[in-house]
Amino acid sequence: MTSAPPSIRVGIGGWDYDPWRGTFYPDKLPKTKQLAHASRRVTAIEINATFYKLQKPELFERWAADVPEGFKFAIKGSRFCSNRKVLAGAGEAVERFCGQGFPRLGDKLGPILWQFAATKKFEADDFAAFLALLPREADGLPLRHAVEVRHESFADPRFADMAREANVAICVSDEEGAPELPEDTADFVYARMKSAREEEPEGYAPAELDAFAARARGWAEGGREVYLFMINGAKVRAPAAAEAVIGRLGGRE
Repeated sequence: MTSAPPSIRVGIGGWDYDPWRGTFYPDKLPKTKQLAHASRRVTAIEINATFYKLQKPELFERWAADVPEGFKFAIKGSRFCSNRKVLAGAGEAVERFCGQGFPRLGDKLGPILWQFAATKKFEADDFAAFLALLPREADGLPLRHAVEVRHESFADPRFADMAREANVAICVSDEEGAPELPEDTADFVYARMKSAREEEPEGYAPAELDAFAARARGWAEGGREVYLFMINGAKVRAPAAAEAVIGRLGGRE
């Protein structure tokens, strides 16, 4: 079996979820070993904890040491930055978030995802101001950003233009009701699939998993790095869905 293209990483959101014990994790695996186990089964993990509060630099360093070479962490941006009425006022919050020490992840640092509430509407000047606040480096490490927007008002050419100018990826999603948005605004693609079903052993039907793998290969053909996460829906099936796609891409190295 050939290995999956190194430019395509497929993973899950977080790694501490009790229903994964006995399904993804062995029953008696210590929680302190969960990250090491997960990172050898999938090729990327989105860190959820950073959405809720700042983390210590030493923790990022420990996480980096637990995972193999080539593995990537995506980081979820703080809710105190994105969940606000006036995004242009998020400067201090963004600065605090980017100063918490995640460059300690080193070459295992992937993109930062900024998630917006489904009720958040597109206001061109305010959103442009927010994108301008996002730093391009931290402690000498280059930073890349993705935004997940869910309100139909973002289906506006001005939004795609400003994302493209800033090299910010617009998150791809299979969430019902998500607006149709361009996938080519950055030099990488960020996708979060949210429609897994518990009655499917791998979260999705085989044909759907085939389509995810084909889509990821298509994104990567132009030289872009791809991050594909199985996030919600029936979360208990997320690891199986991620591993199924990895298998269709050729498996791990």
